[in-house]
Amino acid sequence: MAEWTNWAGTVRATPRAEVMVRDVPHAQELCRMTAASGGALKVVGSGHSFTAIAEATDVLVRVDRLSGVRAVDRETARVWVGAGTPLHVLGPLLAREGLALTNMGDIDRQTIAGAVSTGTHGTGAAYTGLAGQLTGVELVTADGEVRRYDRDDPEWGGVALSLGALGIVTALQIQCVPSFLLQAHEQPDVLDSVLASLDETVDAADHFEFYWFPHTDRVQTKTNTRVADVARRDPLPAWRARLDDDLLSNTVFEGVNRLLTRVPRLTPAANQVVARALSARTYTDTSYDVFATRRTVRFRESEYSVPRAAVPDLLRQLRTWCDRHDARIPFPVEVRFAAADDLWLSTAYGRETGYVAVHQYHRRDHRAYFEAFWSMLRDHDARPHWGKMHDLDAAELRSRYERFDDFVALRDALDPSRVFGNPYLERVLG
Repeated sequence: MAEWTNWAGTVRATPRAEVMVRDVPHAQELCRMTAASGGALKVVGSGHSFTAIAEATDVLVRVDRLSGVRAVDRETARVWVGAGTPLHVLGPLLAREGLALTNMGDIDRQTIAGAVSTGTHGTGAAYTGLAGQLTGVELVTADGEVRRYDRDDPEWGGVALSLGALGIVTALQIQCVPSFLLQAHEQPDVLDSVLASLDETVDAADHFEFYWFPHTDRVQTKTNTRVADVARRDPLPAWRARLDDDLLSNTVFEGVNRLLTRVPRLTPAANQVVARALSARTYTDTSYDVFATRRTVRFRESEYSVPRAAVPDLLRQLRTWCDRHDARIPFPVEVRFAAADDLWLSTAYGRETGYVAVHQYHRRDHRAYFEAFWSMLRDHDARPHWGKMHDLDAAELRSRYERFDDFVALRDALDPSRVFGNPYLERVLG
């Protein structure tokens, strides 16, 4: 079949076959046949992971047809959805039921199963990642058995965030909340000022994040406040949304990156211009429209979680490195926060968490920058986002996750023949 590549172009594969799963019985048959023949399956969602977690070495599986809302429990606000439902589709579907996801990341192109399986998260000190919002998982295992798990199952901590290593996820039950709006306030600031009051700011906000522009002292902050009254919707004017989010953040930013790829020495000056071009703005819109941002400029990304208290020191280290080295970084550094959870392979397992993400334009060499970033993390008990670029293997990851061996044992029990394995999973799980 034709070559498959992920969104970022960091992974390419030519699997032997591609299968579109029709329904759950078809997934059961596919698992049984593949296991009996000694083959391997790998489910691919939107391909938005930067790592090779979704690389298919034998049979590429798509679950696009397992999409949409299956069932709504209005008393508990719990909703079963098909695993292949894209997040940008799920938001409006839930809104029709008067419901919403509690929190979301800043990209909504992923499928719900892909997002939870890789540990996708948003920001907000009181809120977990997407997998922490689950109350049920339907999974087809290598022997073709359909298993349903809920939070009372002893294996829940492994199944809810599974890296795609345990089986084909066919449906997920999500604990939703009533539909709400977000009032977004974005404004420029200075890095030292933001870091000096970081704890107070994060604790006072429902959702807070900021972007620091390397080679400058400039940041752009974003504070989202939850609004229950949906009648208070006050979105950006259409012209402002097109100017800021389509033209400046995508079209112009693409052009700037192409220029800086040819003339890297202009990067510090360009970052100053870009950062100062961002003005304050406030608007109120549906939660899923505010959480997610449309991005068309392609890039490479590495993101790690650290204990929340370590974020200021890590940012200062990163700033010092950028000032002292000749790597020219046109992309801002993204910083977010999340509550602790109890999922075995969650980057926020057992601790309040800060996330620091570095990016590089896809036409530029990212290696020196990312490797320097990774070296800074050695002293911070850091855990990599499973879908974003990192250099760790099972030996190092085991020391950072106290339930690591429990997950490996669960994988051995559910997929002893590694029907759902691939080289990335062998590297990170052993």
